[in-house]
Amino acid sequence: MISREVCERVLAKAVSTGADYAEIFAEHSVNHSINMIADKVETISDRVIAGAGIRVFKGLRSVAASTVDTSEEGLMRCAERAADALGQGTAEISVVLRERLFGDIHPVKIVPSTVSNAEKVRVLKDGYFAAREYSSDIKQVTGTLLDVDHGILIANTEGTYAQDRQIRTRIAINAVAEINGETQTGFFGPGRRMGMEMFESEVNAIEVGKRAAKQAITMAGAGYCPAGVMPVAIGNGFGGVIFHEACGHSLEASSVAYGTSQFAGKLGQQIANPKVTALDDGTIPNAWGSINIDDEGTPARRNVLIENGILKTYMVDKFNGRRMGMAPTGSARRQDYSYTTTSRMTNTFIAEGPDDNDEIISTMEYGLYAASMGGGSVNPTTGEFNFGVSEAYMVRNGKICEPVRGASLVGKGSDVIMKIDMVGKNLDLGTGMCGASSGSIPTTVGQPLIRVSSITVGGR
Repeated sequence: MISREVCERVLAKAVSTGADYAEIFAEHSVNHSINMIADKVETISDRVIAGAGIRVFKGLRSVAASTVDTSEEGLMRCAERAADALGQGTAEISVVLRERLFGDIHPVKIVPSTVSNAEKVRVLKDGYFAAREYSSDIKQVTGTLLDVDHGILIANTEGTYAQDRQIRTRIAINAVAEINGETQTGFFGPGRRMGMEMFESEVNAIEVGKRAAKQAITMAGAGYCPAGVMPVAIGNGFGGVIFHEACGHSLEASSVAYGTSQFAGKLGQQIANPKVTALDDGTIPNAWGSINIDDEGTPARRNVLIENGILKTYMVDKFNGRRMGMAPTGSARRQDYSYTTTSRMTNTFIAEGPDDNDEIISTMEYGLYAASMGGGSVNPTTGEFNFGVSEAYMVRNGKICEPVRGASLVGKGSDVIMKIDMVGKNLDLGTGMCGASSGSIPTTVGQPLIRVSSITVGGR
């Protein structure tokens, strides 16, 4: 992408006014997507992202600049702008880079760019029409097949010169059902850090479509959820979005380093029920949020964030790690070269616990089973959140009963993880995109079936 020798000269220019660290992040990415609506292919698009970002540190000061011109002249101009913005000192630093090969723990068998659009359309149609034909009550379906080939290069004044190629594939089906004049939507969108072989071994497009349609039909025929404070069992897989949003962001150095996190200064303290162990693991082979190296060139790690309720570590990037006095944890990520890297999640999940899944429900006298979570909002400083529930059922006398719609979960992250009183054994992971200061990145959420002993449920 950019030669080692050019990177050495550009980094030397970047630190020429007194910076103590400089970094180049270069990328060349191709995003390919196919969209269907109204029973036909609406768009087929390719988007190429290419450029470089240069960042310099001096103590606790940081300056970042970016450019689409990745010639040596363009990179030198970008480095000069960053250096001049940092200060007016002088430095003579010789930068020596050594290439590092980290290997690839996410093998790809069928690179999507080698597969014809006709074959990709066939896969998408399988999912689309499985939803469309699920029931006469399905009134609209949209479908997307996405593949991304994301190539990155990182070089820095610590001597790192490393590259990675990240290929991801995802299918997403959204179905709209109408029953007695009431409309509801259903969605399912699994993805992997894989190529098109995902549809041979991991994901069945037809089942994706059926799952989206079934959820839409179930919710369109449901009554409204009652409001109140009650026990809530939260389903596995994408149910982990609550931990991701309400707690995960508060464990990122981007908020911890400035003391604005609800968990700042609590290392070694009990912050969750002893049944809760939570991890951020970028090393899971072929998982959607996995990486070989982060966007600062640090190898991916399996970070135990909470162990048996005790806070063990945070997710740390290089710059915020300076303020915290902590080493980076392989957690630095960015959407593309035009964003500034910061600490972000990869695959974040609550580990399997000691409880029997059937008992989690059977011991509930009255409550809610949140089978599938939707979107929501959270304040990472306070941990206060509000999440919609995409698919929910009432629980009475230990039995899952009628579906209900309009449910939401309202609470505070630090309170909720203390109130997780049962953790099951059916760990699963869900695919998502996470937006924050460094842009939108692929992340995985996950958990087994869990139960919160008491939480506010919004409804009617």
